[in-house]
Amino acid sequence: MTRKIRVLVGKPGLDGHDRGAKVVARAYRDAGMEVIYSGLHRTPAELVQAAIDEDVDVVALSILSGAHNALVPAVIEGLRAHGAHDVLVLLGGIIPEHDTPQLRAAGVGGIFGPGTPLDTIVEYTKQHVRPAPA
Repeated sequence: MTRKIRVLVGKPGLDGHDRGAKVVARAYRDAGMEVIYSGLHRTPAELVQAAIDEDVDVVALSILSGAHNALVPAVIEGLRAHGAHDVLVLLGGIIPEHDTPQLRAAGVGGIFGPGTPLDTIVEYTKQHVRPAPA
């Protein structure tokens, strides 16, 4: 038996809107995953430390502020610096299409915009995560 998938739902930067992040967190919980919610206004370093401390399989970031090109790569670089190369990084929020190639090149797995069905996010996560054994 393997352990449940552990997900950190993170709100980096100065974005103060977290309704979507909380809805996604609930969908993950309803799907049987363990969820840690970071709260608002976290730095990339705080999110990386939480991911390491909580031994998560997934970091799901929610950004509506437009700072995704700075914040997301910083989180990914921090995870890699801590040896967490297998952590799946997902991104949700207002992400212009022209930014997605750069974000994917930085290491983002799935990118989910407003209106993405919750089942789509959950299923993508299940299919792409590499959970640690129990």
